[in-house]
Amino acid sequence: MPHLADPNKDNLISMSNKKRVVVTGMGVISSVGNNVETFWQNLINGVCGIDYIKEFPTEELPVKIAGKIKDFNAEDYGMDKPFIRKQDLFCQYGMAAAYQAMNDADLHSDGENKNIDPFRLGVYVGSGIGGFEVQYRETAKMIEDPSGHWISPLFIPTMISNIAAGHIAIKHNAQGPCLDIVTACATSSHCLGEACRAIRHGYADAIIAGGCENATIPIGIAGFANAKALSRAEDPKYASLPFNGNRQGFVMGDGAGILILEEYEHAMARGAKIYGEMVGYGNTCDAYHATAPRPDGQTQAKCITLALEEAGFDKEKDNLYINAHGTGTHLNDIAETIAYKAALGDFAYKAHISSIKSMTGHMFGAAGAAEAIATILALKEGIIPPTINLDCPDPECDLDYTPNVALKSDITLGISDSLGFGGHNACVAFRQYKD
Repeated sequence: MPHLADPNKDNLISMSNKKRVVVTGMGVISSVGNNVETFWQNLINGVCGIDYIKEFPTEELPVKIAGKIKDFNAEDYGMDKPFIRKQDLFCQYGMAAAYQAMNDADLHSDGENKNIDPFRLGVYVGSGIGGFEVQYRETAKMIEDPSGHWISPLFIPTMISNIAAGHIAIKHNAQGPCLDIVTACATSSHCLGEACRAIRHGYADAIIAGGCENATIPIGIAGFANAKALSRAEDPKYASLPFNGNRQGFVMGDGAGILILEEYEHAMARGAKIYGEMVGYGNTCDAYHATAPRPDGQTQAKCITLALEEAGFDKEKDNLYINAHGTGTHLNDIAETIAYKAALGDFAYKAHISSIKSMTGHMFGAAGAAEAIATILALKEGIIPPTINLDCPDPECDLDYTPNVALKSDITLGISDSLGFGGHNACVAFRQYKD
């Protein structure tokens, strides 16, 4: 087993001598595509994945639209039927995205093609809610029969939010650090950031990192709708409206995003392709309110500033893209705009910004990772995905939110920020890969 750095000894890697972390694989399940290529092409073409919910009756529900997953077949991603029958969709989505990402990275911890020590391969995959559908179904059984006789013996291991990380580790023989971070809508951004830190400090050579979610179920819709958080627009294609004066709230979405973060020298030694380099991470808490963001944007701005400072942001040299949290709620969009101005000053008006939630809906615990993938591809391809339906900008949201049409631009630095219930803020930063 390879030696790991001991925090009680002098050989722990200092921040001044930290290892480089690159992205060598990506996978995604979303309402706009169940693979990275389809996801990206639909984003830059402004294709909206939000539609009427067909998976369950909505006649009695106040909201009837969402960014649900289409044409998903778990067997296409290495899962067998017995496994599929036992697992909540959030876990299946995470497994599918991880399967894509590991194949994309050509990374193997066992077999003839083994190219990483299993003790040096980790999993940091979280979910904001976990097995929500399983909880809903089994609770209904308990109400029907308080004896609990009909409760599935698999209820607990399919409901708990860490089970996706566990099953991904089992599937890919990842015997290194394995964590499920839960910070609501900031979950997968925190997973990416903490995974990056683990690699930088020598605790792993590669980590399967991201998030997965399946929250669009009747009780989820009812809960968010009664909290006045959801758009009640009747037209699904004009419902998720970040930074638009016509916005009514966010639109729920499901899916998963997974990235393979890998130590640079390890990736080079095995000849891996590299999409980009992760160069910064910020993590703060509003310490203000359970659901509302801090209105002055100061803690969100600090989170962004920390990521930019670590990334070596240079106002004179960098062309910056920001993949906004951009939920389409009144409080979020204004607070986020204020935060960008606080973090960047006048440069905020020069930055390119967009919210892909206008197309995907809000993927909760999976959102940050899916949006990180979009950020990396924006850097790699030199194309900024649009904020669609931005036809009536809120005067308080007066920055360049890339309305309606994708923009070609030679971006040098990209960040993606996420804000979660409880005041959790995360920001991750990426650069174009240069050897």
